[in-house]
Amino acid sequence: MSYTLIIIIVTVATSVSAWNKPGMYYGWMFNPYQIARNGQVYRFLSSGFIHDGWVHLGFNMFTFYFFGRNVEQIYTYVLGPSGPTFFVVMYLLAIIVSDLPSYFKYKDFQGYNSLGASGAVSAMVFSSILYMPLNDICLYFICLPGFIIGILYVIYSVYQGRAMSDNINHQAHLIGAFFGVIFSLIISPGALPSFLEQISQFRLF
Repeated sequence: MSYTLIIIIVTVATSVSAWNKPGMYYGWMFNPYQIARNGQVYRFLSSGFIHDGWVHLGFNMFTFYFFGRNVEQIYTYVLGPSGPTFFVVMYLLAIIVSDLPSYFKYKDFQGYNSLGASGAVSAMVFSSILYMPLNDICLYFICLPGFIIGILYVIYSVYQGRAMSDNINHQAHLIGAFFGVIFSLIISPGALPSFLEQISQFRLF
């Protein structure tokens, strides 16, 4: 069984369990105030394993399934037997790192909460794009090369983050995406020239 599938099973199990246990649900959320005042640092990680309903959970895990498998296979090819371990480390670190800006911004605000694996999923999506930028990604029956989707995603996240028109932590998505690229470049420095070479061969028509 792949590590991607194991992470999905664990995340689904913990999310469903938390929906039926309010103490777990609220106790696992990312709350910067509780982390800063009461030392509940586990929330940095636990918040990535609970979600706000089936739609939130399904979207994150569906996306992670397709892109996570790609990254796990690439890490295994590049690093051999240790590849899956680095894959899991990247996923867990992405959950933590993507929440750091929100921690420093809201550590004195008791009412701020967030949850979900979106930062880690963004890391997987952009890591996959780094390795395979010309592979098509389809959204609502429109298919575009991954690197174009990536550019549009960044523009959208920056705009929404500044507008603050919804309750989604778009900054965490961006940080997670950036972290995924940096981590993968550390793992495989040759990925950057390969990315640039593939992009140079792209033709719109």
